[in-house]
Amino acid sequence: MTKKNLVYVWSLRNAAADKAGQPVAYKDHERYMMSVLESLAGALNDTPLGEAYNLVGVVYDDDEQNPRDQQLVHDYGFAYKPGRQWLYPADLRVQGRLVNDLLLSVPSTYRRLPRGSAEHIAGKQDFERRLHDTLVELKADIVVLDGLLVILDELVRPGAPFAGRIMNIHPGITRIESPYERRGAYATWNALYGARGQTVVDWATKETRPSEPLYLTGASFHYVDNGIDSGEVFHDVLKTEIAPDDTILELRWNNFNNSLFPALHEGLALLAQKG
Repeated sequence: MTKKNLVYVWSLRNAAADKAGQPVAYKDHERYMMSVLESLAGALNDTPLGEAYNLVGVVYDDDEQNPRDQQLVHDYGFAYKPGRQWLYPADLRVQGRLVNDLLLSVPSTYRRLPRGSAEHIAGKQDFERRLHDTLVELKADIVVLDGLLVILDELVRPGAPFAGRIMNIHPGITRIESPYERRGAYATWNALYGARGQTVVDWATKETRPSEPLYLTGASFHYVDNGIDSGEVFHDVLKTEIAPDDTILELRWNNFNNSLFPALHEGLALLAQKG
C-alpha cells in the first residue's frame, strides 16, 4: 500500500477551550484532556494506521495579531514555549518527528474585518488561496479538519483540486435523519441540553423549549462541503452516554474518548481501504 500524505488543520483557540493537554475536573477526581491531535499521533505511531498515512503537516489558522485570538489562547500562546502549558506534551512525536516541528501557521486574518464587507470577502478568498498553496506544498492527499472555526468555500467547491479530499471530524452526529443529529459549533452543548430534556432555540438568550430527553451523542467523520457540518458522512460512532449532571468538559472528555477518537481512527482506516 502506498502511504498517503495526511495534513491536519485546526484552530488552536478551539483546542484551548477544551483545555487540551491539561488535567480537568471529572466528578470527584481529574482526567487528562487529550487533544485530537495527540490521539491521532498515537494511532499513527502504534496502529496499522501509520502504514497507510504520513502526517506531513499540522496547520493552524489562529491570528497572532487578533486581540480575540490572543485572549482565547492566552493560557497556551501560539507556539510551544518551555515552561508554559501546551496543547499536548512538548516532546510528542509522530512517526519519528516532533509534532511541534510540523506546525504551520496560515492565519485567517480576514476575521478582523467587518463581516460581509468587500474586504472581508476578499480576505476570506486570500486565506483559502494561502491554505490551498500550503496543502499543495505539503503534497497533501487527505486533509483532516478538527475544530477549524472557519467555513471553507473555494477549497471544497465541486471541481476544486481538494474537493472530496478534505474531511472533518465533528463531535456530534451529523446525519440529518438521526434523532441524535448535532451540527455546528454548539454540538456538545446541544447534546448536554438534550439530555436534560431541553432544546435551545436561541443561543444568544439561551431560550429553550422542552423536548424528549436523549442520553447519547457521538461523532462523525464526514466530507467537507460549503455548509456547516452538512457534507456526506463517511463514518460515525454513537457511543457516548450523557448524564444530565455532566459538565461540558466531562461530556467533551467522554465524547472524545468513546466516540470521536474511534470515529477518526476507524474513518481514516476505512478511507485508506477505499483507495
